[in-house]
Amino acid sequence: MSISIARKTLLHEWRRFLPATIAIAFSGVLMSVQGALLLGIVGANSLYVTQSTATYWVGFPGTQSVDLGRTIPASVATDLYAQPAISHVEPILFGSGDWRGTIGGGGVSVTVLGIDTSGDAEALARIVPNQLRNALSEPSTVVVDIADASKLSTKKGGVAEVNGRSVRIVGYIDGLRGLGGVNVVASLETARQLDQSLPSNGGATYFLYDVKPGMSGSTVQEQLNSFSDVRRFEVWSAEELASMTTMYMLLDSGAGIAFIFATLIAVMIGAVITSQTLMAAVAGTVPQYATLRALGVPFDRLRIIVIEQAGWVALFGFVISLILSVAIAIIASIYRVPFELRFSIVAAASTVVLLVAAVACLLAIHRLRDTDPATLLR
Repeated sequence: MSISIARKTLLHEWRRFLPATIAIAFSGVLMSVQGALLLGIVGANSLYVTQSTATYWVGFPGTQSVDLGRTIPASVATDLYAQPAISHVEPILFGSGDWRGTIGGGGVSVTVLGIDTSGDAEALARIVPNQLRNALSEPSTVVVDIADASKLSTKKGGVAEVNGRSVRIVGYIDGLRGLGGVNVVASLETARQLDQSLPSNGGATYFLYDVKPGMSGSTVQEQLNSFSDVRRFEVWSAEELASMTTMYMLLDSGAGIAFIFATLIAVMIGAVITSQTLMAAVAGTVPQYATLRALGVPFDRLRIIVIEQAGWVALFGFVISLILSVAIAIIASIYRVPFELRFSIVAAASTVVLLVAAVACLLAIHRLRDTDPATLLR
């Protein structure tokens, strides 16, 4: 009986429950979008790692985030080559510069990334194809992310200056959009020319390496990290470095803390909107429940009816929320907004909304327990 009454009430009083369904849908969208933006933004700094295919990264000991790397000497590469289990070693350089376009526009702060241009290179291998690597072999050539092209006051094939030195854009990449400045990718030689502070004696900001098939990468990592009493370098797996970078952005940077606070506010707002709207909808049907109670329906059965109604309303709201969230994710992808909509985010938002909906309905119906039905029917 409870299932039949719950569904019939929803169908008959759909105008009363429609605002609650819409409130749940937009509350879910608010929570999901805020969470996806949080993950997208805090994960943007780790793109240097996730867009590369190397298994291990070697850098300055104590580095907290991949973009905060410091120079390590060329002798580190010698130590890596001395390990028989290591199959591939390559450097990557992180520099800085001031970009000035030739078609007007002021200076733009850029991060200069120097990568190996050989065919088997792994730094940024997911977004820099071999064709562009070959083009970067030419001196004074660079590539930039297409999402940042509008900031640079020049186009593909155009000429600009970085730190007063002329460069030419030979192509665009997609997937390395900078949060604050702009990422400019060049060969190792060109990067050293553009940023004179970068090491020219074989040193690097990081060395990337892989291990041979059948070898234990974790064992090699432990051996290298305990190589000497005076630590000259530290080794991280790609997953460790990406996670470490994300957590630094999330917990130790002001932007991350501010975004966490904004996300919590979004969750609170969504919960309040959902609870108030549903409580109003259920409160409007209290006389009908009072009639059922006057006819002898137990209070526990009424509570089951209300919980089921809340479940159906939450389900319809969840479906609408999911459709809108996916649509927003597609729009964000088109405009290359850092947006990472995961199933865990949608599931968490839906769980919060469902729990709030159930509690709100129970609070609204609770006054039936201690109230005379005859009073409610007047």
